[in-house]
Amino acid sequence: MSLPHAILTALLERPSSSGLDLTRRFDRSIGYFWSATHQQIYRELGRLEAEGHIRALPAEQPARGQKKAYEVLPAGRAELARWTAAAQDPKPHRDALLLRLRAAAVVGTAGLDADLRRHLELHRRQLAEYREIEQRDFPAGADSAQARLQHLVLRAGIELETFWTQWLTEALAELPVVDGEPG
Repeated sequence: MSLPHAILTALLERPSSSGLDLTRRFDRSIGYFWSATHQQIYRELGRLEAEGHIRALPAEQPARGQKKAYEVLPAGRAELARWTAAAQDPKPHRDALLLRLRAAAVVGTAGLDADLRRHLELHRRQLAEYREIEQRDFPAGADSAQARLQHLVLRAGIELETFWTQWLTEALAELPVVDGEPG
């Protein structure tokens, strides 16, 4: 499972993050390629702390309900390095939309074009968001090793969204005429 590794990565990128900080980061960045609910993140923080991979930093002032900030311990850094270096096979792609299109080949495409158009719009929006992030966060000349690898991950997202927008456009053009309406 990669959630603990995503959390360790986030904590190493931004030390002294709280659980709330982490959930916001998952909502804004890491979640684009590895999603997790707030409950999952908080549960995993407890596990990582129990395993000695992270620790809660002492609070400056004891206060009830104060958010805990965490830091990665040497064991957590070692675990992340071990996991990063380990071999892993690609996961088979599962997508209900592709299965539905395959099924439409045998039962008909009625109603499918509207959902393909909806998907196309969602992918166009995601692509636009990724391009905005790229312009904002990766200006020309930002070439530290960390920035280059982070940009590489973002570029994968851009390429995937570009693929989906092109593919969905082609799929809509290929839909047969249904009820006298062009696809």
